[in-house]
Formats: sequence, structure tokens, C-alpha cells
Amino acid sequence: MHGRKAYELVKEFASGEKGHLKIFNNELFERVIEECNEHHNALQSLIRKMQEEGLEVQTAKNADHYGALVHHLSLTRNKRCLMAYMYNRAEIIRDLAWKVGLLHELPSEIQEKFGDSEEQYFKDHSKSLKLYMSQLSLDVNVDMVPPKDPYIKVRVLEDLGSGIILSDKSANFARHSMHFLKRTDAEQYIARGLMEELTG
Repeated sequence: MHGRKAYELVKEFASGEKGHLKIFNNELFERVIEECNEHHNALQSLIRKMQEEGLEVQTAKNADHYGALVHHLSLTRNKRCLMAYMYNRAEIIRDLAWKVGLLHELPSEIQEKFGDSEEQYFKDHSKSLKLYMSQLSLDVNVDMVPPKDPYIKVRVLEDLGSGIILSDKSANFARHSMHFLKRTDAEQYIARGLMEELTG
């Protein structure tokens, strides 16, 4: 009790690789929420008891006051741990939307790691970004770092087949073939791990 489960939840997130999601720990998350409810009920019970005894909750310095304080602080700590867990996961999900999800569905191995609310958050965030970009007629997802050259040399890592039409040409993207493409065309394939940029 008193924050141990919430600590485990945050520690589990922190132990993961930076920028990568672990599977949403629904069981531990629910146990922390149950613990929050227990603290809330105990806090309310102690406050009611003090009020029935005619004591001022803020100024009385008896065992019930300190018990209520412990439950209040435990409840606050648990809530902060839950919010930290969700916020940090949401940051990674937002990054995924910028890197991969705007143009295509996320791979199933990533989607499996989402909690129910996170899946909806990802869809809503991606939809908002797509709407914003369509209103501006601008792809804000490309060139996060200003390019030195608008064209780059890439190697195809997985067979993409023929008939893919890019902004200035159509090509057969067979595995291990090399191409000189516009950065804006290649960016989406590089982000999905289908191509790699060749430097030097």
C-alpha cells in the first residue's frame, strides 16, 4: 500500500528503451486506481469521524488528522504517478504519429502495446494533424531538420514492387536497388524502415 504499486508502474516505464513503448500494464494500472479509491474512502471516513467529534479538520492535531494526511499524500502521489505514466506514453505515441502514423497504419506489434484509450488518442491525434496539413496544403511531417540537398540516395530494404508513382517519376523498387529520390518522397519509406538513406 501507500504508493508501492504506483512506484512499480513508473519504474516499469522508466526501465524501457527511450522512445519505445512497452505493453500497457493494464493490471498494475487498475491496481493503482483501486489503491487510490481505498485511500479516498479512508480519507473521507477519517474526515467524517473528526467532524462528528466536533473537531476542526485543518487544525486538530490528533491521530485521525495525521492518518487523513497520510491517506491524502498517498492518494496525491498515486495520482501523480498515474499521470506521469500516461503523459510519458502519450509523448511517445505523439512522436509515432509524426514519424509513421500520418501516412500509414502503425505495425501491429506497436498497436498491441497500446491501451484502449491510447489507441483512440493515436487515431484522434493523427486525424487532427492530417486535417491541419490538408487545410495548409503542406506536409509538416517532412524535413524536421532542414535538408542540405532536396535529393538523397537511398537503398530499398524490402521489395516494394513496381508502379509506385512519386512526385517526379515512377520506379521499380526491388529489394537492394538504389535510387536518387526527392527527400520528401523517400521520407515516408525511410520512417517505416523500408528504405535507408545512403550517406557519403
